[in-house]
Amino acid sequence: VQLQASGGGLVQAGGSLRLSCAASGRTFSTSAIGWFRQAPGKEREFVAGISWSGGSTNYADAVKGRFTISRDNAKNTFYLQMNSLKPEDTAVYYCAARQSLNTGVIFTTANRYAYWGQGTQVTVSS
Repeated sequence: VQLQASGGGLVQAGGSLRLSCAASGRTFSTSAIGWFRQAPGKEREFVAGISWSGGSTNYADAVKGRFTISRDNAKNTFYLQMNSLKPEDTAVYYCAARQSLNTGVIFTTANRYAYWGQGTQVTVSS
């Protein structure tokens, strides 16, 4: 699976962005998906995840109620809708995938993912 993230940019606090991650490869539809972010001087952290069936999602506490993860297996693309953005959301955002036989599993740690996108910068100004 190869991943290509896009959609980052500069936005004012309270604004919205939608990140996209286009995937190639036959195993995408059976892959658990995740979004992570890494701010300068900090470790990469889990943001949101979705099972390959799309039936289960998981969010970091910091983004619950503001971010929504979704996927479109027909388009081999998944998304992260980010609303009510805050300056502390500023980071490079990475999409990740891992094939899974379990339709409902979501991985929340970076080392569980086999494939990574190149990252897209999100900057939220105050």
